[in-house]
Amino acid sequence: MSTDSKLRRDARKKVAERLRNQAATRRDPALPVEPHAELRDQQRKLLAGIVRREGEWVLGMDGRIAGETTSAARVLALIMQAAELHERAGTPVRLVYSDALKDAANAEARAEGMEFAQYREALAQALRAEPAVPTH
Repeated sequence: MSTDSKLRRDARKKVAERLRNQAATRRDPALPVEPHAELRDQQRKLLAGIVRREGEWVLGMDGRIAGETTSAARVLALIMQAAELHERAGTPVRLVYSDALKDAANAEARAEGMEFAQYREALAQALRAEPAVPTH
């Protein structure tokens, strides 16, 4: 057996295990999901939200999971950026977030030697510098 085939087999097993775990998470109503932020338009339609599930911050947009991370600062900065984009496009929005999310984001930014506003601006600049990912 070649090393490459073992690596491919191990990778397939790892992916299959992760998919099984994700499916179990979706089916198990006992797993706690804590809501921490929501972005709504004037008609109170939910545009985006942040929840905390199993130690990870999960960002949802347009009814889909946009990403998950252990970084509170990153998800808070992203939802704030989404709010700004809606406002610039002429859609008044309201962003509400928990003190727990705000405190975790501020602590994370301070741990990196900056204020949250600086962290947020650095992330916005980094996102502007990245090329857009094509969708098919």
